Amino acid sequence: MGHFGRLETDVHIRASASKFHEIFHKRTHHISNVSTDKVHGVDLLEGEWGEVGSIICWRYFHDGKARVAKERIEAVDEENNSITFTVIEGDLTEKYKSFKFNIQCIPKEKGSVIHWVLEYEKLHDKIPDSHTMLQFCVEMSKDIDAHLMEGSEEP
Repeated sequence: MGHFGRLETDVHIRASASKFHEIFHKRTHHISNVSTDKVHGVDLLEGEWGEVGSIICWRYFHDGKARVAKERIEAVDEENNSITFTVIEGDLTEKYKSFKFNIQCIPKEKGSVIHWVLEYEKLHDKIPDSHTMLQFCVEMSKDIDAHLMEGSEEP
């Protein structure tokens, strides 16, 4: 029997939903310039930036270690500012049979809300839920927001 998990959180940001979505959708490689302590590089291995089926390699620092994740873009919904990545290789596959990141950027009157959903299947029941990965995503979102708001007149 599988050991499925799902973690969700909302991150309130000042930037627009469309600008935030564009970073993950078409400018993913810029994240390493924005969240330098967490993301050390994002490389396109196959396909085109932002296209479903494309393969991206993330080099990142998580839980005190340098790590790697090879991910496939599974789905993109530009109208709803959402994108889904599925991990296909890397450090997360040592503990998880499957791992997906879904990011939806929801416009608000002021700024937007980034809704993160992490869905995974653990290799066994002794593996904890990935709360530290969810926190990593929250912190990265705040770094991206700060970058997008640089030079803005908004408080």
